[in-house]
Amino acid sequence: MSLFKKIKNTIDLLKGVDLDQLAKINEKIDLKKTMETLGRLDDRQLKGMMKMLNSQGKKGQHQLPPIDGDFYNLDLKLSKPQRDLQIKVRNFMEDEIRPLVNDHWNKAKFPMEIIPKLAELNISGLPYEGYGCPNLPFLMEGIAAQEIARVDVSISTFFGVHSGLAMGSIYLCGSEAQKQEWLPKMQRLEKIGAFGLTEPNVGSAVSQGMETTCKFDGENWILNGQKKWIGNATFADVIIIWAKDIDSKQVKGFLVRQENPGFKAEVIKDKMALRIVQNALITLTDCKIHESDRLQNANSFKDTAKVLKMTRAGVAWQAVGCARGAYESALKYTKKREQFGRPIASYQLIQNHLVEMLSNLTAMQTMVFRLSEMQDEGILTDEHASLAKVYCSMRTRDIVSRAREVLGGNGILLEHDVARFVADAEAIYSYEGTKEINSLIVGRAITGYSAFVN
Repeated sequence: MSLFKKIKNTIDLLKGVDLDQLAKINEKIDLKKTMETLGRLDDRQLKGMMKMLNSQGKKGQHQLPPIDGDFYNLDLKLSKPQRDLQIKVRNFMEDEIRPLVNDHWNKAKFPMEIIPKLAELNISGLPYEGYGCPNLPFLMEGIAAQEIARVDVSISTFFGVHSGLAMGSIYLCGSEAQKQEWLPKMQRLEKIGAFGLTEPNVGSAVSQGMETTCKFDGENWILNGQKKWIGNATFADVIIIWAKDIDSKQVKGFLVRQENPGFKAEVIKDKMALRIVQNALITLTDCKIHESDRLQNANSFKDTAKVLKMTRAGVAWQAVGCARGAYESALKYTKKREQFGRPIASYQLIQNHLVEMLSNLTAMQTMVFRLSEMQDEGILTDEHASLAKVYCSMRTRDIVSRAREVLGGNGILLEHDVARFVADAEAIYSYEGTKEINSLIVGRAITGYSAFVN
């Protein structure tokens, strides 16, 4: 919504109020602050307020509160430019993605046509400095992840892989030449990235049990092995591949292109979650990579872990977005669905489910908000990110389950969105570290003992 329209709507709210009344109102509330707060409201919130005010005094009309999963008003902690960005992403998701998402999810097809439109948001590489990136706080990267996942987790995953894992690997581990070559184009989504770490036989133990190998022949690196569940890999322009050096036994990173000899990416079919995401099984057969395409500052798995630490907070935010989308969809449904002559939202058991969902959602939101603040303050640790991933992915599972329950049989239909959130929550629960692995990271931090198997 334009600033002009917001001002007009605010003026409309004050019509009929004389100067004496305004003076009395100003004694009770700070009108300047109130106007600033009104300016931060999005179109949906303003419409809800206008509807509520216009209905006052009409006998027999029951005015329902607007549907908003931000119960503690965390959006009011954002600055005006930050709030504007949040609303811009939300409007994009509502206008461009929501109308097509269920059809593409059902067909397991990625809507390639949205990429240029997504580029116009200018949110790729949000927290990075230079190379055309916005250099905004990590908090805003989290806010964007939540807003995207609130409508669809698959699109959020596509974006997180590209902007977080792929761009992040180059940003943290690439040479200056590599950054200049790739990051500006990836920021504009002219080039798409993927991130290849997980393997068919190794997931949680990939730091020690990586089977993909690399060997230097004096000019080129020869890569052999497989990677599995690699999002975007069937159409990405650059795929970050992590492989263990046969000679040094250290993990190294490589910039691999679709045209590299010996590279093959096959889409994984028959998934029950993230069906829009084009996950791939990558096979590397004597894949030849020039030394100039080795990530020059990736010399051990510790460097890989830096990328994962930076992006794990974003996955926690994704979980929050998924949970919020499920909660808001369920709440909307309960206000419209009638049984025994009344909306089911008016029944005690339904309200209990909704309140428990909102309680978990609010706890998750405040947790990730503080998590991103710590990241911006430079005090984020692996265990901080892991605790948020554990808690948020667990609570998301609970929220989507209750959302599906209040919808009854309709909860398994795509048309109400909840079924998609239920399925996609299972993917969030497992990727970027399982609940068990992230729990061990936190457990090691608080006890001083490592329970990992050596």
